[in-house]
Order: sequence, then structure tokens, then C-alpha cells
Amino acid sequence: MTQPVYQRVALIGLGLIASSMFWAMKRGGLAAEVTGFARSAETRDTARRIGLCDRVCDSAAEAAEGADLVVLCVPVGAMGKVMQEIGPVLKPGATVSDVGSVKRHVIDAVSPHIPEGVHFVPAHPLAGTEHSGPEAGFAELYDNRWCLLVPTPDADPQAVADLRALWEGMGANVEEMDADHHDLVLAVTSHAPHLIAYTMVGVADDLRRVTDSEVIKYSAAGFRDFTRIAASDPTMWRDVFLTNKDATLEILGRFTEELFALQRAIRTGDGDQLFDYFTRTRAIRRGIIEAGQDTAAPNFGRGNGKA
Repeated sequence: MTQPVYQRVALIGLGLIASSMFWAMKRGGLAAEVTGFARSAETRDTARRIGLCDRVCDSAAEAAEGADLVVLCVPVGAMGKVMQEIGPVLKPGATVSDVGSVKRHVIDAVSPHIPEGVHFVPAHPLAGTEHSGPEAGFAELYDNRWCLLVPTPDADPQAVADLRALWEGMGANVEEMDADHHDLVLAVTSHAPHLIAYTMVGVADDLRRVTDSEVIKYSAAGFRDFTRIAASDPTMWRDVFLTNKDATLEILGRFTEELFALQRAIRTGDGDQLFDYFTRTRAIRRGIIEAGQDTAAPNFGRGNGKA
């Protein structure tokens, strides 16, 4: 078995990301012991029933005490409060990380509560499904997906190296990125697309001329894929948009400009512009497939029954 990267890892929050981390760490022998905590007693009971974590604790502080790595797997809006709670029990030399999809806000919220001698290395795994909760996790979630590390300028190099080794051991490709750049990149690749998907599904719901049964019965692939995205966890996405406001609004502004240009092309019958635009965007899809981040299969490469 591989030498563990950490003796004890604490997962605070036990949803899809944390549960997949646990199974991936167990698969790779990356942690000798994993403790876990979830705010909901029902979630903790479920975790105990399915064997998620070596020890499920009844408080965040209990889970974090004595851990070499603590990973905040809660919605980004809750991270500051959780960090405030666990800060006093963290041992010197421990590392705190997170999995939030917004980084500047998380750094601002968490950093004030990091004790002297404890390292903070924010991270964001670019992986997920529309399913949530402790039973949604599976060890392969991070295989050949990207995890972005966003170390603060004064980050301890060894703490960053250890966290990189953990994510690589869980199957991820790892890259480092500045917090503000991360938030802009994610606004393009994740946050704005989710908002657009939520909007399109909402529009369909508003069109009373199309009955609910027709929307469901005749869902073509495009709308079906929108609904898959729009099924994501509402608390998480509420916090994402409230905490990555500037970057998301910038990208939505650009999106609106592009949409107006396409509206004009349709209104004026400019087939050449439409064809050129769709050709350019089609090439981006091919690039994603060639980079190994999806397959050409219509099921989005998710044939393992996990999504």
C-alpha cells in the first residue's frame, strides 16, 4: 500500500465532494484515518450506515482536533463560520484546505480565523455530478479531472506539495492559480453556464403554452442537459453567485452582448454569421473532448451510472 500523505484527514461537510474524497483516499491509501462531520444528524447517521469516514463526529471541532489536514466541504457562505469554530482546536503544523468554487471570498472569510502555525491552502476540484449527499460519492470522481490549488502568497511550500500529492493520489491533475484569476475562469466555465441553465429551465416553466408534460415528454438533448445542470444543489449555487458577484456579472454582460448579436443575425437572416459562430464554438467542444475532459458520447461520458 502507498505511504499515506496524511495520518489524519478531517472532512467538514459530507456531501458528494467529501464522500468522493473519502473513497478516493481509501482507494489510494492516502490517509491513515479520516474523520468527518456534517451539520445534519440525518447525514451523520447515513455516513455511519454506509461506512463513510473511519469516525463520524458530532461536532466540527471534534472532527478537526488532531487532524493533519482539515478540508472544508461546506457551502462557501458557511466557511468563515466553520473555520471560526474549529480554529482553536487545530494542532500546530496542520493544513486547512477547502473545495469551494469561489476562492477570493473563501480566502477573505477563512484567513482571519487561521491560527498561528497552521497552514491554509485553498483548493477547488473541478468535478461533480448533479447528485448530492453522502451516498452520491464514488472513488473515481476525480480521475483525470482538474484540481486547482490557490495558495496564498505566504503559503508554506511543503503544505502545498503535500496537498498536491493528495489530489494527484486521488486521480486529479493539479495546477496552481491566483485567486482572482480562478474566480474569473470559473465564472466562464461553470458559474455563468449554471445561471443560464437555471434561466432556460425557468423559461420553460413560464411558458404555459407548453404544458409540463410536453416539456418532460419531448425533452431534446439540449434542454435535457440544461435540466441536468439546473438540478445542482441550490444552497451551494446561491452562495456561489453571492460570493463571486463581480466576475459572474462581467461574464453575463459579455454573454448578453453575444446574445444580442445572435438575435440580430437571426432577425436579419444572416446565415453566414450564424454558421461561422457555430463553427467556432463547435471547435471548443472538440478541444474539450481531445483534452480528455469528456467523451463524444451523448451521455456526456457518464456511463458509470453515477450521474
